[in-house]
Amino acid sequence: MKVNTMKKAVTFAGAMMLVGAAGSVQAKTTAEEFAKLGLTGTELTPAGAIRAGNAEGTIPEWKNEPLAVPADFKAGDYHADPFAADKVLFKITAANYKEHADKLTAGQQHMFETYPDYFMNIYPTRRSAVFKPYIYDAALKNAKNAEAVVGATGGLGYNDARAAWAFPVPHNGNEAFLNNLTRPLVPWLNSYETTIPVTSSGDYVINKLNIQTRNKWSDPEISDADFDKNADGLRFYQTILAPAKVAGQVLLVRDPHDTSKVQRKAWVYSPGQRRVKRAPQVLYDNPLTASDGLATTDQKWGWNGPTDRFDWTLAGRKEVYIPYNAYKLHDKDATPDKVITAEGRLNQDYARYELHRVWVVEATLKEGTNHAYARRTFFLDEDSWWIMAVDGYDRRDQIWRFWESHDVNYYDVAFMNAAAEVQYDMQAGRMIALMWDKKNGPDFAWRAGDKHYTPSTVRRNGIR
Repeated sequence: MKVNTMKKAVTFAGAMMLVGAAGSVQAKTTAEEFAKLGLTGTELTPAGAIRAGNAEGTIPEWKNEPLAVPADFKAGDYHADPFAADKVLFKITAANYKEHADKLTAGQQHMFETYPDYFMNIYPTRRSAVFKPYIYDAALKNAKNAEAVVGATGGLGYNDARAAWAFPVPHNGNEAFLNNLTRPLVPWLNSYETTIPVTSSGDYVINKLNIQTRNKWSDPEISDADFDKNADGLRFYQTILAPAKVAGQVLLVRDPHDTSKVQRKAWVYSPGQRRVKRAPQVLYDNPLTASDGLATTDQKWGWNGPTDRFDWTLAGRKEVYIPYNAYKLHDKDATPDKVITAEGRLNQDYARYELHRVWVVEATLKEGTNHAYARRTFFLDEDSWWIMAVDGYDRRDQIWRFWESHDVNYYDVAFMNAAAEVQYDMQAGRMIALMWDKKNGPDFAWRAGDKHYTPSTVRRNGIR
């Protein structure tokens, strides 16, 4: 099967494709490229973002100035909006979206065509993705040393990187997408979240989840010598709390950080059977937990899991209106009854869109493999490498679904995370929303040993 890739030309530097047999590696950053990187006074930031603003002044210069923590902030609080005084610059609607089409994704344009009442409030651009110094130090070290690797099954991996983006100057789609997989992540998080599949009539059931994640990748307390990229990736312990008929189900996932050699291991616990079973189905395009088939497993955070079923092409860097600084959705009062409309979509008054430069990566399904999506276009924020929007295409190469991530900077710990993720299935006329249960804020102080992420712990906790 062949599908068309993005035809519109966009500006980018060094889009040299990685080719070769399994285990092949890409040449490292050149001295000339490395000289462009730095915290101050250079063309590029340590993340590889263009430091300067744009010619129109609608994107400001990036400055290494972290957001201030309010004096009254307490650990575990929802983070107050540091930009609450910002006013809407203008609104994009179905009546005027074509005037802004050069800065909209194909999926966004299709939203305006599908839903005549859809709109996007455009706010001033705030480049708030600022991390701690050790993250930028690691990124500069990675830029000198890292190499991209393609494994025997086609999965992406790397050599000689740690804690931050492996390839601040990406030469191809493999390196660019690896920057998302190697982005800085909060080391510990105990959270209470919701998965809400919404019907075409606007009805929904709230699935409440307790999710405990461990990411050693960016943990400054883990030395490089003690970090094992083949084992120390995402550790994910999810317990369904509601509704009652599925309460008690547990999903345990252990991902390698490098998917070129080792693959995901997953287990599920059913309270009815009181058994823990291997769950090889928890990956690729199998349904996301409690999603009613409206999202695939590999769509959480924009992407997670094996990378071997797609070819990755770097289409370039361009300016796009994307969700950003989503503190209104992060607010403790932004509950489902307020942010999900009677039409079954996100209340756009809670959404904030800003103009940012993004890296555009095309993922095309490989011949001989299978996935629900034939093609996906990823839009990655240049300052953080978080996936902010995804256009999903079906087997006819038609826009099928549009995914967007509404992220915030946790300014007390200087990491980014999603306040809400939504996906619109425009063929079914439905939406799924991944949000937070606003009774409990993010807990970064939670700790557990490695044994917590084992089937025996799942079994023991399930028996209690």
